[in-house]
Amino acid sequence: MMRAGRFALRVMLLSLVFAAPAMAADGRAEVQHGTASEGVALKLETSVTLPSERHDPVPLLAMTQEDAHGITLGSGKTYLAQQDMYMDALHSIAEGRPDEASDVLTRMIEQEPQHAGAWLDLAIIQCELGHAVEAERLFQIIEERFSPPPGIREVISAHRAKGCKGWEARSQWSLMLGRGVDSNVNQGASSPNFSIGSGSSRVDLQLLPEFLPQHDQYTLLSAEYSRDLDKSGSVGFVQLRSRANDSLSRYNTTSLRFGVEHPWRVGDWGLRTTGAVGLLTLGNQLYQKQGQLQLRLAPPLSLPEHFRFNFLTGLSRIQYATLENYDSNTVEAGGILMYQDSKTRVEASAGYLTDRGAAARLGGNRSGWYAGIQGNVRLGHDMSGELGWSHQHWLSTSPYSPGLIDQIRRQDTQLLRAALIVPIKPQHALQIELRQVRNNENISIFQYNSQLLQVSWQWQNF
Repeated sequence: MMRAGRFALRVMLLSLVFAAPAMAADGRAEVQHGTASEGVALKLETSVTLPSERHDPVPLLAMTQEDAHGITLGSGKTYLAQQDMYMDALHSIAEGRPDEASDVLTRMIEQEPQHAGAWLDLAIIQCELGHAVEAERLFQIIEERFSPPPGIREVISAHRAKGCKGWEARSQWSLMLGRGVDSNVNQGASSPNFSIGSGSSRVDLQLLPEFLPQHDQYTLLSAEYSRDLDKSGSVGFVQLRSRANDSLSRYNTTSLRFGVEHPWRVGDWGLRTTGAVGLLTLGNQLYQKQGQLQLRLAPPLSLPEHFRFNFLTGLSRIQYATLENYDSNTVEAGGILMYQDSKTRVEASAGYLTDRGAAARLGGNRSGWYAGIQGNVRLGHDMSGELGWSHQHWLSTSPYSPGLIDQIRRQDTQLLRAALIVPIKPQHALQIELRQVRNNENISIFQYNSQLLQVSWQWQNF
């Protein structure tokens, strides 16, 4: 999910290299940002896939320990407690809660007055909140006490020149235009042979060519926009994705999704709620209506450096405009383990799914699980690479169609994705993406494989 956090991420990146006591010797730091998710519903891709946020390398502005006027780390317990407090403040900044971050940073510099990064973060937050007098007082303390390097002085000068006007809603947007080739646009069955009935009434048949894999090229347009709704961190977003095939226009898809997300804090727990609704068209006709509520919880766990863990639970509903008894109500519960340093981000997830539908739905209710891992790593020449794998399993409770298809449907879908992102100039990048989908099922007419190659141009304004 693209977050409206341009200010927060800039502050974190600049201040982290400035805050010697709160960092490891190599200057790496954890920066939170969202990622996009993908899904398949009734063999149709329904989600909006957008490039994840990428941030340019930070200049080497870090002060040495001697430059920081004899800053000492103190005991291990004290250092770890200060580091946890500082990371809590940075997470509050990233989630758009400057008032809460200001309170944490104020307590922190009372305990550790030589923490330069905390002073800088607090000064910038006060300026962004419109407290010009307090911000200037803090800027002067930083200049007199820490003798900051030129890069930090430029940051301070820029805020003085701009002025402290108070909270302003910020917006972000991204645009992607691509061309691709898909080996199985219609998700046609892998085998032309199938049978209906069983025993003496079994009949062997062959699928018509239109139900077998059909190859085509396509043009893709994807856009996303988000905007702060208030200074507590609420964000509104809109996502659009449209794919037009060169020949198979009846499989053209367009999806529109919009919603709101809001961060919360309950004791030491961090929470983020998201509510969204969406529409999907197939062949220029309304195909699906979608609704989703999701809750993400960050428990106060003591994890190794660079690791974070979130619980995830959600409820989604899909209504089909042209199909009867296909509506779906899915409950999800799982967890996400994240690792991030200055060059690498890895996210592993797993969870349980249960889907309840109408009594007359083919196959009845179903349950399953999912697992996946995806990563992003910085390569040479400012390039970055992405690699991801996911597996989703579904098992129905009843025969799919008694008398015709007597099997209980079992579905295993694997998605493998790789991408290379090459910056062209600021805010512009070229992305080359490969995808392979293997949908293994015990009912042959639903089993399919597909490969996709896509080249796209990205334009981001963060």
